[in-house]
Amino acid sequence: MKLTTKGRFAVTAMVDLAMQPSREPVTLAEISRRQKISLSYLEQLFSKLRRHDLVDSLRGPGGGYRLAKDIGQVSIAEIILAVDEPIDATQCRGKEDCHGDKKCITHDLWTRLNEHIFDYLGAVTLKHLVDDQNATQRGVAQAVQDMRGLPKRERSTLAA
Repeated sequence: MKLTTKGRFAVTAMVDLAMQPSREPVTLAEISRRQKISLSYLEQLFSKLRRHDLVDSLRGPGGGYRLAKDIGQVSIAEIILAVDEPIDATQCRGKEDCHGDKKCITHDLWTRLNEHIFDYLGAVTLKHLVDDQNATQRGVAQAVQDMRGLPKRERSTLAA
């Protein structure tokens, strides 16, 4: 299975939006700057995310996007499917015509893989990813704080 930039960028942008501390709208320009994703690409993705009721948009000064649902209620599979990204490892896109007009001998393997991938992505929510990011950031901040408490000689030894 190949997940294209469409699915990866949609998930990245939604995690970025979910990580913002307030419920105030966030502009796509801000997400674009933080995540290094083209603004025009984000506009296309967020149009689809809005149509699938994953984000709300607010127009005018102070406008932007915010999540339409609680972060614990938005699965990664939902985001990927909303931007028309297929979750499919089969060569035939599930049509069972991968070997001429018949399914290939490994079709059922790839179909079961699709089911596992979809189940996994359906079980992972934005909350899981935000919690993971926050834990990682706290860990880095704690490591920096710990290093600042060490004498300079010990810091240079640890950094090497």
